[in-house]
This record gives sequence, C-alpha cells and structure tokens, in this order.
Amino acid sequence: MKPKKTTINPSVFKSYDIRGIYPDDLNEETASLIGQAFVQYTKAKKVVIGRDMRLSSPVLTKKIIEGVISQGASVDDIGLVSIDAVYYATGKHGYDGGIMITASHNPKEYGGCKMVIKTDNGIDWIRGKQLYDFLKNKKFEKAATPGTVSECDIIPEFIVHILSFADLDKIKPFRVVIDAGNGMAGKMIPFIFDKLPCEYIPLNFKLDGNFPAHPSNPLLPESRVQIREAVLKEKADFGVIFDGDTDRLFFIDEKGSFIRADTTLLILAKYFLEHNPNAGIAYNVICSKAVPERVTAWGGRPIRTAVGFVNLAKGMKKQDGIMSGELSAHYAFRDNYYADSGFIALVILLMLISEHDQQLSETAQGLVPYAKGDEINLEVNNIPEVIKKVKEQYKDGEQDELDGVTIQYDTWWLNVRPSNTEPLLRITIEADTKKILKEKQTEVVDFIKSVFA
Repeated sequence: MKPKKTTINPSVFKSYDIRGIYPDDLNEETASLIGQAFVQYTKAKKVVIGRDMRLSSPVLTKKIIEGVISQGASVDDIGLVSIDAVYYATGKHGYDGGIMITASHNPKEYGGCKMVIKTDNGIDWIRGKQLYDFLKNKKFEKAATPGTVSECDIIPEFIVHILSFADLDKIKPFRVVIDAGNGMAGKMIPFIFDKLPCEYIPLNFKLDGNFPAHPSNPLLPESRVQIREAVLKEKADFGVIFDGDTDRLFFIDEKGSFIRADTTLLILAKYFLEHNPNAGIAYNVICSKAVPERVTAWGGRPIRTAVGFVNLAKGMKKQDGIMSGELSAHYAFRDNYYADSGFIALVILLMLISEHDQQLSETAQGLVPYAKGDEINLEVNNIPEVIKKVKEQYKDGEQDELDGVTIQYDTWWLNVRPSNTEPLLRITIEADTKKILKEKQTEVVDFIKSVFA
C-alpha cells in the first residue's frame, strides 16, 4: 500500500530552523514527516534527540522520533535538555545528526525544532528551507527494519565540558540573579553552579511552557523588568537572563542596566585574543563598528557575516575563527564544535569579571563608545522595493549588500534588511553621538514610511 501524501504548511520551514503555531501550522503529521525527511536527507543511521519544556514538545518529540525510526535510523533520546547539550552530543559522540525540539524564544503557542549534522570539524545546521525543498512532493517508504530508541543522560558529561572553558579557581564568590524565564536554564543552572563558588538567586526556575512570568524573548523590555528589580533589591553583583532553550543570554549590571550583546562579545573577544593572537572573531553586520575596530586593535581578525547564528558559524569555519557573537546574544566557540552555548559564555564571563577585579558596569564601560538605538522593525509589503529605494536615497554613502544593505557615512551608518523569521523590515542605525542617532532614526523611518505609504 502506497503511503498517502502529507499536506504541510511551507511557512513553518524557516531560514534557520522549523517553527510554527501548534497544531494549526505545525502538526503531528508534519512532525513525523520531518523525522523521515531528516534521515533521508542526511543519510543518518543514528540520531540524538532532545527537547525543551514547551507544551507542544512532548508530542512533537514523539512524532519526530517515530519518523526517524520509520526510516531505519536509531535514536538516543536525551530528554529535557538545553539546546547546546544536543549540539555537544552530536559533535562529541558518534551520532550522524541531532534534533532539538524547541521553538526557541517564540510565544507559548509555537513548537518547532533545530537540526544539525556531524561534520569533520564540528557540526553544521540543516536549514528549515533546505529540508522543505528536499521533502516537498516526496513520499517516504518505511524501512524493512525500523530503528530503535534508547534513553540516555548526557547532562553530567556536558556539565564537565561547559566548565572546561574556564579556570574555576579564578572565579570569585559572586551573588548572581539568574532569570531562567521558565525555560531550560531552570534545569541546567543548578548542575553548573554546584561546581562554582558563586551563589545564584533563582527567578522563574520552574519549567513551564506557558511562560507565566514574562515572554521567553529576553530582548523584549518587559522581559527584563523583573530581573532588574531583583538585582537592585538583592544588591547582587549582576544578573543573567536566558531565553527558553538557553542558547542566548544577556547580562544586567549591578546598577540594573542592560548590557548589549556586542559589548559582551568584546569582553569575550579580548580574552580569546590575549590567549590566541591573530585569531578570528566573527560578528554580524548590525554589531557596533566598535567590534571590528577593537578586535583589530587587539591583534585579531574581524570576520564580518550576515545576521544569524548559522551564518556566524559558517564564517568561523571558513576563516579560521575562534569564537563569534551577535546582537541577539548567540555566542559560539570553535572548541564547542563551532556551536553556540549560553552556559559556556556564562562561565567564561564569570572568570573574566573575577580577573578584572571590577564591577560589571566598569568592565563594560567604554567598550562601545558610539550611540546605538534598538533595532526598529516595520511591517512592509514589498521589502525588496523598499530596500531599493533606500539604496537610491543614500547613494552617496558607501554601500554593501552582505545582508540587506549597509550604508556607511563618516559619522553614522545604517543597515536595512529583511527579517529571516518574520515579515518585517529591520532597521539598525549607529552614530557618533546621540544627537546624530536621533536625527537619523527619524529621517530614515520617515523616508521608509513615505515609500510604502
């Protein structure tokens, strides 16, 4: 009997991963098909699978596993873990690929997955659109012998791997507020801090896919209110807030101020360059221009990439980079199989802040001396046409099209690009002064709105 054709929603297959509202856009049938297609696309024989605490993750995990084993591949199910545990397991052990069932920082209605394969020098990501192009209009026959499923615990050895990136003897007994946002950091942080001299003050450590405390996206201002208040009330040394699957983290200094991710990148980059002269540091097009300036001054090689953690990993591999970072707070490391890990960034930063013998606000002060506003997002019907008009309007500036268009002037620069995950036009502006920044933000936004008004 021939298998019936599955109806799927192409919109859930994104630039980097797969995610959509469950079960309206991403349902159980599609999840099973994803598992089948992953095996056929990668030729995998053995796959490691983990999941986050989302409401949809148990059923999506079940169906993806069913799809994988139906094609004859075997599965090691590592259960509830942070996403970097799946990356570690894939890179360290004899798996052909790994799947993490997660929708990252999206609202509670969403489900999804991120997929990686083992490579000669680390791991690489299977983009959602790649998988869709492969599976559309295909029917997958069941293997004569289905694969098997085993359960295993990767966490103990993964914690050892995380801690190996820092000299634990150098870490001071900080008091740190940690907001897990009801995500997977709530499970992982106790294991990590059990090996550290620090005290952590937990916020929202209960795993809860409803995200009752605040949205899972730490970039949203409303997500940072609680941790800021807690840092000040507890007189903590600083605070750390994670997103749902823990591959991103942001710092709050002892004054309750939010530390931008490109500042954190520079703190990390200086450490890596001190120990690895002439190493490559990858950053993306919307990071502050202070990043390439300081990396160069510190004897490193700036590696400029398009936005997106997948693009940063690719840039690191191609140009012999040792680490990378971007404004969304993904920090990836060559010695972590070129994958990102919020926890590795955390333990390194704990060590560095200890060594600086300064408060976090002092360590961060002055690293990015320019005025930079938050990313501006506009809903635009014809994004390519709008970008074309922006290029014409600012044709006297120095332009490149690595990601959207970046236009440079002596005292300010502008990047306009389409979102990889939403139907939005994203606008980033940095200037030498706050006055110039405010003027240019108003000017650029008014012009773009006039184009599609």
